[in-house]
Amino acid sequence: MANTLILLFSILVVSILAAEGRKLLFNYGDDGICNSMVEKQGYKCEEHKVTTEDGYILSLQRMPAGQSGWKADKPPVLLQHGILSDSATWLFNTPVESLAFILADNGYDVWLANTRGTRYSNRHTSLSIDDMGTLIALAALSQGNLLNMLRSAALLSPIAHMDHIPSEPLKFVADIFLADVVYWLGLREFIPKMENVAKLLNGICSLPGYNCSDLMPLFAGQNCCVNSSRIAVFLDHEPQPTATKNLVHLSQMIRTGTIAMYNYGDEEQNMAHYGQPCPALYDMTSIPNDFPLFLSHGGQDTLSDVEDVQLLLDDLKDHDKDKLVVLFREEYAHNDFILGVNAKQVVYDPMMAFFELN
Repeated sequence: MANTLILLFSILVVSILAAEGRKLLFNYGDDGICNSMVEKQGYKCEEHKVTTEDGYILSLQRMPAGQSGWKADKPPVLLQHGILSDSATWLFNTPVESLAFILADNGYDVWLANTRGTRYSNRHTSLSIDDMGTLIALAALSQGNLLNMLRSAALLSPIAHMDHIPSEPLKFVADIFLADVVYWLGLREFIPKMENVAKLLNGICSLPGYNCSDLMPLFAGQNCCVNSSRIAVFLDHEPQPTATKNLVHLSQMIRTGTIAMYNYGDEEQNMAHYGQPCPALYDMTSIPNDFPLFLSHGGQDTLSDVEDVQLLLDDLKDHDKDKLVVLFREEYAHNDFILGVNAKQVVYDPMMAFFELN
């Protein structure tokens, strides 16, 4: 599943039991996330490379111990960033406020992922990088793909249904097929330099009837939970590239209101990929009722809208009551789950309590 033309984070945290289908190769070197953001805070950090089954070479960072130096004695946790970002997402705040540091200090074996196309995962064994898979955890779980690899999953500010997305500019971008046009013009990679994104949004926001005040929380997650210093660090971190195809996929979801695979726009191509003329749907009700899920969302989120999250919860209505934890924060916007100064107390601590029980 893709996100959009600005800094969006469909935040996924998964506690993993195994890493099937991937092969550790060798240390990444001294110029990555470890050297620039982790070791400077006094934590041990390892840079690794992995090669996926389809040949993409990705980077992973591992934090095998907390600041005290005690080796992790709890299960591995994989932190997966959202579109247009990288693993630095989990390290923006101070060690007592950033999820990666907090998990390491609580004894978890922390792994930070960088999806293909980002600065640290932009190589392939034989191809050029022009795509990063569109399946997110919910889609994979609904197909049973990760059940033998995961013990539990926590999704912060999840994006699934997009029927009620309140942002008029984002709906406008989807309705005019802007991402499709860019893709048809041969631009396979979207490189979100802030000045270019700003020009695009300013153009849209200058159209009659479009109030872009609702876009501000997407850039800064701003409300009472985020201070200006966090915003400055967040915006100073250069957004990461993604495949234009991902943006096309998101636009399709917004226009159709369905959680479906990518529509190739041609029955023959859809048949070749899915064995049917229309894209296959992801059935959220297929997620096993006994699979432990932690889901947290906010009342001020203009992407993961409260009504859309409720649709997802309706899909999960038959989930075992002791296997589904739902945490709602009325004051939280999308990026508060990363930048919120009180996120540890109101989100991360309950999430770790969930991990302890599952």
